[in-house]
Amino acid sequence: MVKPGDSRSLNDVYCRHVLEGRLPQLMPDAAEVPVAMSMPITKAASIGAHISVPILLPNGQPYGMFCCLGFAADHSLNERDLQTMKAFAEIASLEVNRELEAEARIQDKRKKIERVIEENQLSMAFQPIWDVEAGRIVGFESLARFSAAPYRSPDLWFAEAAEVGLGAALEIEAIRRALNSLSVLPPPIYLGVSASPTTVVRAEFAEVLRGAPLERVVIEVTEHSSVENYEAILEALRPLRENGLRLAIDDAGAGYASLRHILHMKPDFIKPDIEMTRNIDLDPARKALTAALIAFACDTGSRIIAEGVERKGELETLRSIGVKKAQGYLLGRPANLDSALKALARHQKTQYAAA
Repeated sequence: MVKPGDSRSLNDVYCRHVLEGRLPQLMPDAAEVPVAMSMPITKAASIGAHISVPILLPNGQPYGMFCCLGFAADHSLNERDLQTMKAFAEIASLEVNRELEAEARIQDKRKKIERVIEENQLSMAFQPIWDVEAGRIVGFESLARFSAAPYRSPDLWFAEAAEVGLGAALEIEAIRRALNSLSVLPPPIYLGVSASPTTVVRAEFAEVLRGAPLERVVIEVTEHSSVENYEAILEALRPLRENGLRLAIDDAGAGYASLRHILHMKPDFIKPDIEMTRNIDLDPARKALTAALIAFACDTGSRIIAEGVERKGELETLRSIGVKKAQGYLLGRPANLDSALKALARHQKTQYAAA
């Protein structure tokens, strides 16, 4: 009569009556309790002895019940047994409440990410990428900016989105907004957009790129964690790359994962970690490591784009060891699209005047 999978109305069982005080929590003999004997389930389930205690959350809200029953009366049951059950209920309450609070935090984070997407709280900034050998802007990297509270760096927003299962959705929305700029950025200026490997394999990724001039798009793979299935990523990228899409590995040298990305994905561009650029003119080790990466890129058909160039000494050293493309505050800060277009126009006008 009582087995896993059974379902009964709360009005037909002891739980609600115990919770509301019509039945005692401890009943060594149900036959001695008139309310219990008046309930059909007592006879149907052959309940002789019964202990039932509520699992109460810290706010007093009932979450469930712990119930034990015997088919015969047991007058040895006493207050100590009841207190033991209550102790288990308190432990369960703590664990349940911990899980509920964690789930509430996750739901709160999900709602924040959803609001960012739905309420236009995400915008894109554009940082110029220079051909430092020719002295001209060749592209822009698009960078997400968030106006939503709490105000924090974009990497924390994307990390939180990934935590609650919305990482791909947020990345794809950023890509969609960035690609809109290609209609006003003059060819052959290209655009770099970021995507993690988990986003690349999603059907929505190919869909957001549909109709875009792929020869002017560079996908920057940003994930630092290990990838188990490179074949799936390569398969997702293959038709896009065959139609002109180019691939960059970002933050190369920041960890073993980025080096594996380079070996497996054979990118068009390698972007060394910003730590390799910082003070490269003052640190022979940084200079030697970057030079080695340049040689590797040359041997494998890739090109280096140096990030984080902030001082002339850094730029001059990068040029001296063969870096031809770079970006950083020295060359141009991230700006909204209008400002980026004006900077590009000023630069091109200066070029034409010099010619």
